[in-house]
Amino acid sequence: MGVELVLAYVAVLLAMASTVAFATDPTQLQDFCVGVNNPVEGVFVNGLFCLNPVQVTAEHFLFKGLNIAGNTNNKQGSNVTLVNAAKLPGLNTLGISIARIDFAPYGLNPPHTHPRATEILTVIEGTLYVGFVTSNSANGTNQLFAKVLNQGDVFVFPQGLIHFQLNIGKIPAVAISGLSSQNPGVNTVANAVFGATPPISIDVLTKAFQVDKRVIQYLEAQF
Repeated sequence: MGVELVLAYVAVLLAMASTVAFATDPTQLQDFCVGVNNPVEGVFVNGLFCLNPVQVTAEHFLFKGLNIAGNTNNKQGSNVTLVNAAKLPGLNTLGISIARIDFAPYGLNPPHTHPRATEILTVIEGTLYVGFVTSNSANGTNQLFAKVLNQGDVFVFPQGLIHFQLNIGKIPAVAISGLSSQNPGVNTVANAVFGATPPISIDVLTKAFQVDKRVIQYLEAQF
């Protein structure tokens, strides 16, 4: 009788675990997906519509061009060439994407986050100083994890955390990143805070950064 009771208990636990495992919401593939009652108004889906399998060809799984250097002639001195499901349809539903990052000498991929993806970066050429900052801890601090990477080195940036890459060499640098989403998204910190449309209230920013309004106005003018 005791054995039967234990088996029944285990069965209940397995059933509960199964419910937990299969009752979760799907992972977001965009910033938001507002529900509608009228299907006619449902223009977007969480991801992309699937092509009829009989119409699929090898071309849907092919992207050409990651051998081409991106244009780094900009203020940051960097360029990201992202290959996601929008550019490579065969990635749809597979949960991955890839990017080439080009850096001019001392070029920067500025602090940013990927709301839907972890990133794993490999240095192909050059030397990069890279790092990420943890979320707020119980004591209110944010820890920086940073390293100098050389050719062939690999570094991981956990999903959603602020991270950056800086070319600390006198020559151009190149890195390849894999991301764990077909649409990882990117939120560049400075652009989001000082270049939002419409702008964030200057009262919010002066209090958040504890600086004079003129400092905020100067920073906003950069974006």
